[in-house]
Amino acid sequence: MTLSVSDILRVGSAGLRTRPLRVFLSALGIAIGIAAMVSVVGISTSSRAQVDRQLAALGTNLLTAGPGKSFFGADSHLPDTAEAMVARIPPVTSVSATGRLASARVYRTDRIPTAESGGIAVLATRLDLPATVGITVHDGAWLNAATAGYPSVVLGSRAASLLGMSAGLGLNVWLGNHWFTVVGILDSVPLVPELDSAALIGWPVATTLLGFDGYPTTIYSRTRDDAVQSVADVLAATANPSAPNEVQVSRPSDALAAKEATDQAYTGLLLGLGAVALLVGGVGVANTMVISVLERRSEIGLRRSLGATRGHIRLQFFAESLLLSAIGGVGGVLLGLVVTLAYAASRAWPSAIPLWALAGGLGATLVIGALAGLYPAMRAARLSPTEALAT
Repeated sequence: MTLSVSDILRVGSAGLRTRPLRVFLSALGIAIGIAAMVSVVGISTSSRAQVDRQLAALGTNLLTAGPGKSFFGADSHLPDTAEAMVARIPPVTSVSATGRLASARVYRTDRIPTAESGGIAVLATRLDLPATVGITVHDGAWLNAATAGYPSVVLGSRAASLLGMSAGLGLNVWLGNHWFTVVGILDSVPLVPELDSAALIGWPVATTLLGFDGYPTTIYSRTRDDAVQSVADVLAATANPSAPNEVQVSRPSDALAAKEATDQAYTGLLLGLGAVALLVGGVGVANTMVISVLERRSEIGLRRSLGATRGHIRLQFFAESLLLSAIGGVGGVLLGLVVTLAYAASRAWPSAIPLWALAGGLGATLVIGALAGLYPAMRAARLSPTEALAT
């Protein structure tokens, strides 16, 4: 006599229905492991989707050139003609620059001790910097031809926070021993995070009021997407033809790509921890099934005496183990989905959960259930009717 699929499910679920609390606790171990694995993959995938979205919005065609070290280890500087020379490279579509005023400091008032500058850099900047780098103004306005020649300053997002001026338009800051009026506060700049902790002033006022020497410290250039590498290869020699070895060229989008690679390494570690939790859950299922066999010896003997074969008994307990694991697996997948969606929503990320993670989670539970139920099912099938009924 063979059992149909419906018979197998009905017989296999009979033991689960009679012990709901034990089933819940055993399935919970599986669910926690699966939820951990699904949420780790989902959050990691959502993070990569956010990085990809940032790169798509900001572009990967931004290159920077800055001064490095001379042959003898001394600080070098770019020539004051570097910006115009870089603009002559045919694939370059826009160029801008900033110049660091190393001796200038920014304070909330002129009463702050000199040592408490908060690490805020003062940068002379070109007016076309937002268009080249991708800067957006959170509040107020960017520098223009009028304000660039007067003591006006635009604060990066972190600089404004450090100065306690997140809503401080029209207020003054003590910059380079002069009062400067805050005319704008920037949003965070993912591609150029150093601008977040900077106070940006016009190139003319930096020269006339603060003694800026006019040498750019960072040149930003946008290129055609198909010519990024070719421009990078000639950027150092173009910016400083007399000493190209003293120019550092970088691609800011590589930092975001490196962050993604780091996140992937952590994802592998967390997946390993999720696998350990899943293994512990599988041991719990095996333990539950072994105890179930010991408690139901009389049931096994009765079924055997009524004509059930060893194969029927083996199939009953094997199906019970699979159903128990499947309950935990479905619950774990749903919990992992909820955790991923909630976390992505809290960070304003796009939600991205690969289907292979969901299918893999359910498949893993079935494998765990099969392995956990194999020994208890074989043990139950080996019991003889007389031995089982005698206990």
